[in-house]
Order: sequence, then C-alpha cells, then structure tokens
Amino acid sequence: MSFRTSPAQLTTMPPGIPYIIGNELAERFSFYGMRTILMIFMTQALVNHAGMKDVMSEPEAAKWLHIYMGAVYLTPLLGGLLADLWLGKYRTIICLSLLYCVGHLILALDQTRQGLFLGLSCVALGAGGIKPCVASHVGDQFGASNSHLLPRMYNWFYFAINFGSFFSTLLTPWLMKHYGPHVAFGVPGIFMLVATILFWMGRHKFAHIPPQPHVFWQELNRPDVLRSIAGLAMIYAFIAMFWSLFDQTASRWVTQATHMDLNVFGVQVLPDQIQAVNPLFVLAMIPFFSLVVYPLVGKVFTLTPLRKICAGFGVAAVSFIIPGLIETWIAAGETPSIWWQILAYLLITSAEIMVSITALEFSYTQAPARLKSFIMGLFYASVFLGNLFTSLVNASIEKAGLSSALNGSAYYWFFVQCMAVTTVLFVFVAMFYKGRTYLQGADAEPCTPEIH
Repeated sequence: MSFRTSPAQLTTMPPGIPYIIGNELAERFSFYGMRTILMIFMTQALVNHAGMKDVMSEPEAAKWLHIYMGAVYLTPLLGGLLADLWLGKYRTIICLSLLYCVGHLILALDQTRQGLFLGLSCVALGAGGIKPCVASHVGDQFGASNSHLLPRMYNWFYFAINFGSFFSTLLTPWLMKHYGPHVAFGVPGIFMLVATILFWMGRHKFAHIPPQPHVFWQELNRPDVLRSIAGLAMIYAFIAMFWSLFDQTASRWVTQATHMDLNVFGVQVLPDQIQAVNPLFVLAMIPFFSLVVYPLVGKVFTLTPLRKICAGFGVAAVSFIIPGLIETWIAAGETPSIWWQILAYLLITSAEIMVSITALEFSYTQAPARLKSFIMGLFYASVFLGNLFTSLVNASIEKAGLSSALNGSAYYWFFVQCMAVTTVLFVFVAMFYKGRTYLQGADAEPCTPEIH
C-alpha cells in the first residue's frame, strides 16, 4: 500500500499526531529511565566477568557518561543523512529503533564494562539516529494551512518527552535498588519495544516525505541555503554551552546529592530520583511560560526566538551558582538540604524551556524543506559539543587528581563563568542574525531579523 507523501490539507492537528506522541512518551521513558541510573550504576554496581565489583571513580564515570551523551547527540547527523538521502524518515526511525531495543537488551543482560560499552553504543546509535527524524517528522505532518499549530504541537511533543521521563526517573532508581540492574535496565527496554510498535501502527496516518538525494545536494549548493546553515551552525555553537551545563544534572548533580539531606516532605528519596523534578517542572512550566510569561513579556518588547534563547542562557548561568554554594557547604562538613538542589532544578528547567523548546521549533522552520532531518542533526550536534566539553573538563580533573584547580566548588564556578561569557557574546551574534522560514508544501519566505 502506498503512503501519503505530503501533508494533509487541514486546519486542525494531523491524524498521525497521537501515534507520534505515544511513541515519544514511551521512547523517552526508555531513554531517561536508563540514563537516570547510569551514574550510580557505574560508581556502585559495575562488575567484571568474575562478578567482582569493578566500579569507576566520580570523575571517570562523569567522563564516560558525557562521552556517551555526546555520542547520542552526534549520531543524529548520521540518522539525518540516512533519512534525507536514502531511507526516508519513517523507515530510518523503524530500523534504528530496533537497534535501540537490542542495546537495552545487552544492558539488561551484561553488567560488565564490555556489556556497558556495547549496550550504550547500540543505544547511542539508535536513540541518536532517530532524533532528527522524529523531530522533523513531526513538522512534516503540517502544511501551510495548519502551520500555525506547530508551536502548540512542539509544546505537546516536549510535554510527552517529560511526561515519560518523569515517571521513568522515579521508577528506575527504585527498580535498581530493590531488583538490581537486570530489571532496572530491562524495563526501559520493554518501553522502547512498545514505542517502536506504536510508531509502526501509525504508518498509514503519517505523511511520508520521500527522500530526494539529488534535491538534497542541489539544496546544499544554493547560496541562501548555505547562509542559513552557516547562521544556524553559529547559533548551535553557543547553545552547546547550555547543554554542557544542563546534562550535568545526570552526572555531577547526582553524586552531589549523595552528600545531601534527601528528605522531601518526610520521604527519603534516592540521589538519582531527584532528576525527576526536571520533567515535573517542565510539565508545570510549559503552560505557565506559554500562557503567562511570554504574553506578559511580549507586552513590553517583541519576544523573538533568539531573545528567548538568550534569556535562557542567563538563567542557566545563575542556576549553577547554587550547586557551587552547595559544594562549599559540603566541604565545610555540612549536610545541606536537597531543597537547594531542587531550587537549582527550577532555574535550569526554566532555562531549558526557553532554550531547548524554542531552538527545536526554530531549527525546523529555518531548515530548507529537503534538509530538515540534516539540520535537526546539526542542532543535536550542539548537545554533543556541550557534552564533549564537559567530558574533557572531567578527564583533566581525573588526570590531575587532588591537584586539579577545578576540584570542589571551583568546578561549578568555572561553568558559571563559561555560561555568563556565552550569554554576553550571544547578544551581539543574535542582533545580526537574519533567517528564512521554510515549511513543507510552502515556498520559503524571508524572515525578519530575530533581534534588533
């Protein structure tokens, strides 16, 4: 049976959206559930082939976790090229989702360093490879007649991501503690299988934009397209620093929580469960920002995408001041309340909403029609660059040991300074950015500068 190859001419939400949302919810449950326990697993439960403990130090585990996270966000370039040049988005998502499931299976069965490496490699290729395809596949369902619904759709898309990650972040640490890594890694694998089946079930509801390799290369040779890519790449280079900070909520913030008072409303939570407040805050704050913050600020001055991103950078810098203070208190022999870290989560989640959601929609609209998966891959490469930077910092600390200048609270203050400098420089870059808007089924339209 042939599939529809262009968006349905509707003024309402496209019919395939429920399958995309269901797939994203289950896939994100899978991804974040597994990621949540990685730091604790590597520093407390990793074994060798003889069954003896073979755990990593905190800097070593942080280094490898951020290498893995970097790989997850570098492979989108490969997935984007596969989709745009050969398989198309739908078939790329199905094929790489099956590899994703295999990675979960390996992690559930083998808790050695070799099993960890092989399992995470499959997950990184699968999860990373489908990222640009899923994100651009969402946009492909919309044409000119219902493009006004894209911002709402991407908000729901992000809502599904965080709805799934919230519950998995609470559940998998509990499974790890009470049933061990086999079950804790196995349950996310089951959810990934469910995600794959859900996406397959929606195949007749989707618009399948076919790959056109010759058009892809023609697009890359157009001067206006090259200018668009160059401008986006420059913006992504700045966004990379945000991800360098944000993804440390899964590494350094987790190990910091092991030294804190984990009492939350009379309940002792696990250190890695604290990550659940991020998706919880996102669920609550997306409508708050959309219905309250943005309209109020919009009455004062035009709130363009790049202005939102710039504001998010500033808030991210402020958020890292709090763990810096916490580290100072811990070094002084105190046991600070986990509520301080929750406050930091509130700030960095606000920054995430302003940076990540905005950049996701902005990337799709600024990407030429036949390069949308590739451009999404470039966007995700900014996460790779951020995690690579964090990994290199932790590798230098691991090598220097106690003599490192970035031990203790100095580590966090270093990242505060990096983010502050990034924010100031981005103001000037954004002032001169000019872009073009491209949608499926519509001609490209010139776009006014985002910040004047």
